[in-house]
Amino acid sequence: MDRTYDVIVVGGGHAGAEAAAAAARLGTRVLLITPDLARIGQMSCNPAIGGIAKGVVAREVDALGGVMGRATDAARIHFRMLNRSKGPAVWGPRAQCDRTLYSLAVRRVLEELSTLDLFQDMVSDLVLRGDRIAGVRTRTGLEFRAPAVVITTGTFLRGRIHVGLGAGVEGGRAGEEASVELACALEGRELEVARFKTGTPPRIDGRSVDYRKLEEQPSEPGGVRFSAFVREEFPGERPCWITWTGQELRDIVQENLERSARFGGAIAGRGPRYCPSIEDKIVRFPDARGHQVFLEPEGLDTTELYVNGLSTSLPPEVQLRFLRSVPGLERVRMTRSGYAIEYDYFLPHQLRHTLEVKSVEGLFFAGQINVTTGFEEAAVQGLVAGANAGLATLGEAPFILERDQAYIGVLIDDLVTKGVDEPYRLFTSRAEFRLLLRQDNALSRLGPVAREKGLLSSGQTRVLEERLETERRLIEWFRSTRLEPEQVNDALAEAGSSPLRTPARAVELLRRPEVRSDALIRAANASFVEDGWEEALLAVEVDLKYTGYVQRERDRAAALRARAAFRIPQDIVYEGLVTLSHEAREKLDQVRPATLAQASRVSGVSPADLQNLVMEIRKQKSVASERFTGNMTVKQRRRTDRVSRET
Repeated sequence: MDRTYDVIVVGGGHAGAEAAAAAARLGTRVLLITPDLARIGQMSCNPAIGGIAKGVVAREVDALGGVMGRATDAARIHFRMLNRSKGPAVWGPRAQCDRTLYSLAVRRVLEELSTLDLFQDMVSDLVLRGDRIAGVRTRTGLEFRAPAVVITTGTFLRGRIHVGLGAGVEGGRAGEEASVELACALEGRELEVARFKTGTPPRIDGRSVDYRKLEEQPSEPGGVRFSAFVREEFPGERPCWITWTGQELRDIVQENLERSARFGGAIAGRGPRYCPSIEDKIVRFPDARGHQVFLEPEGLDTTELYVNGLSTSLPPEVQLRFLRSVPGLERVRMTRSGYAIEYDYFLPHQLRHTLEVKSVEGLFFAGQINVTTGFEEAAVQGLVAGANAGLATLGEAPFILERDQAYIGVLIDDLVTKGVDEPYRLFTSRAEFRLLLRQDNALSRLGPVAREKGLLSSGQTRVLEERLETERRLIEWFRSTRLEPEQVNDALAEAGSSPLRTPARAVELLRRPEVRSDALIRAANASFVEDGWEEALLAVEVDLKYTGYVQRERDRAAALRARAAFRIPQDIVYEGLVTLSHEAREKLDQVRPATLAQASRVSGVSPADLQNLVMEIRKQKSVASERFTGNMTVKQRRRTDRVSRET
């Protein structure tokens, strides 16, 4: 049995799967260790991928060669494009998945990678050589060696499950034990650690639901694929259902608040503000008449439903009571009770933008260990950490995405420079360049970056090049084609747009808000279109229709990059920079940003602090330069002055 690898990934969830796959696609030898190989890629909470902002992230993961897009398409049983009533910059594809099929698809994709090995065991300790990682030890006494290790332990680090009052039980997930030894080993490295909590709702038997009292939410026909590279066959469809809580549920929850782990004092960790338990909702929104509840299928081969909106840590008997107060659930049978879980996380200001731990060379963190929540947020961190672990072992430059390149760049920069005080979740409002970062252009945005870094297979590279060529041809067609009135006036009338009186270029017609690109192409009987052109067409349409706005965002992004070019020495002593506020010195010393742009996003750092920081750095450089030239000969100083004048 080989125990020496280039990269070791600890954990087989969404972050672990993407980390292992990314490192393996680079050609490095990778070992993924997880306590249960049958649960690789498990959807622990709601079996859904995507949504507002999250759907863009899922497509970004795919554009970088990742696993999530393929697995989502292979397991998709319900699809909707959220935010269609708004601009395309905030559209969000969302798929409800078959929980079992998703996990099977992840395992299948991983096993296609010839340099990736899987092993079932619990990692209990790290192997270190000074401040550098050298491998891991497992609970069974095995030692595996690697110069890079990615930790993706999710909620397993000292995880404790709570249902009602009491001390709770150790567990990283229902039915699985927590990782206590590894938590102690990491804390022993003097890393800052804290506790957060998350939760899950009860599940119910769909056969006991009265669907006549519910609002049906069917799947949209067709729909966007999450994977641009492989066309997985969709397995089938199931509808989702909507109902509402009422006064009876409110009364039941209020009567039993003190029996909740959260409000009864059993849990101290803070939970996600934007995904509150039903107890939190009742307390925080006392005047709300009710709260929406989504009943979402767990899979094609089961009647079990996920009760989205009723996350709770109340005792099981109380959960059943409040479930039966909801219209349509009066006689419902509960198959699994909801619970809350507390777990360790490590403050992400201790990471570089590569997700490498600053104090331990070769050690990377990804996923909920960095206090994020959500499958998509975990997946992108895993991909970035795995890619950087692999690149580091190959001696190549790191893989870092900027805020104007991807939501991935927004997420990681927020974690590392801004820090967190609650579990982090992506929203469109977190991105300054939303019009550039759309779900429709993820492949053309990030595919070339992935190709350059070696993150794409030969097959994926071929698909990317075909897509880029299709987009080029579409843009050329719209800009060069002149359409006659008799060709397009019927299509214009159908769109509610005024007719043409003289010929016009297709791009000019496309800039009319009500005119769609596919209508113009069909009206012109364009013969160049091929399979897959519809997917490229939306990206082209948005770029051409909103050219001015897109260019404005690109100009702002360029200005930000220029600001980012001002580098901050990593050995700077902030304590001595008395022109900066005390808070700014403390925060900057904690985060240690690499550029002025990163420093500007650190909380507590004002514009005045930034100006003074630039002055201090230039002053230090000037003093250093004077010391250097003072030790030069007259001839050397003259040569230096001449070169300086010439440049």
